[in-house]
Amino acid sequence: MPHAERAGVEATPRTRLRWWTELPLILLVYACYSAGRLLARGDVSHAVDHGLAILDIEKALYLNAEHPLNRLFTAEPWIGVPADFWYASLHYLVTPVLLVWIFRSRTVHYRAARTWLMTSTFIGLIGFTLLPTCPPRLLAGSYGFVDTMAQYSSYGWWGGEASAPKGLGGMTNQYAAMPSLHVGWALWCGVMLWRYGGTRLTKVAAVAYPLITTIVVMGTANHYFLDAVAGAAVMGAGLLLTPYVIRTADRVRARFGAVAAPVPTASVGTVTKGAGARVPSRVGATVTSGSADASSSIVSGGCQTSAGERIPRQRESRFGSGAEPSASPQDAGDGAPAPAR
Repeated sequence: MPHAERAGVEATPRTRLRWWTELPLILLVYACYSAGRLLARGDVSHAVDHGLAILDIEKALYLNAEHPLNRLFTAEPWIGVPADFWYASLHYLVTPVLLVWIFRSRTVHYRAARTWLMTSTFIGLIGFTLLPTCPPRLLAGSYGFVDTMAQYSSYGWWGGEASAPKGLGGMTNQYAAMPSLHVGWALWCGVMLWRYGGTRLTKVAAVAYPLITTIVVMGTANHYFLDAVAGAAVMGAGLLLTPYVIRTADRVRARFGAVAAPVPTASVGTVTKGAGARVPSRVGATVTSGSADASSSIVSGGCQTSAGERIPRQRESRFGSGAEPSASPQDAGDGAPAPAR
């Protein structure tokens, strides 16, 4: 049975994302992240004050997970060295690998996942700018923290002054501790693994990865516990804002697309309404439209047919649509009576 289509309504296919457009976008966001960390250095004295204020808040809340973990990582190299590798490397590896995996195998969910990650990252950059914070490892020794990245720097590719590659420690902002995007990105990875992994192993990894990352950032004295909490809060805010960001991007794309798109022209298979307009409905058939029902089906003998089709054994009319037979004698058949006068 033929289905009817409303005039003027067309199905717009969803734009397929391409890797050659996604990759530059990801690199641009990461460049903004790195530049934001570098530019948001702030005053060192203010950063130290913010770090000490966080310690005071944790003391008031009876939270002190950083000191025992840091002492354990410092005393046990078999724990401290892998933890430093974990901190310095995995967020560069796991996060992009999961992005590629979702892009290839969970394409319908990719755009929302990518937008969530990017939105949260930009929120974190605002935190770095407004609240430069000295990490525990850079506080005075009297506060009881040891910089395990410096202690075990001979084992890894990072330098003693930062988790950046050796010789490039001055190109990173060491006072961008609040919020901890290490924890935030790990939480994003955990959610992606939990929702789209589908196996028991991925469920375990979804819980273990953000949990271990939270322990690592405190044990290596790179973040306070409240930094980790703030990282999770940033991801929550990014998740709430993601639908609005996507809708705004769609509106912008539609607006610029409408400006750049050429004026559409009528094609075979479309019907344009208008008095006296003749528009092709099918190849080899024309429809003369004098009313709003020009594109409707022909009803004949209780059967519904499309324009240009014939019912079996139906005699083909010699008259066009809307035409009436002439009253002149020459149009009458043989033996037909003359018209009355």
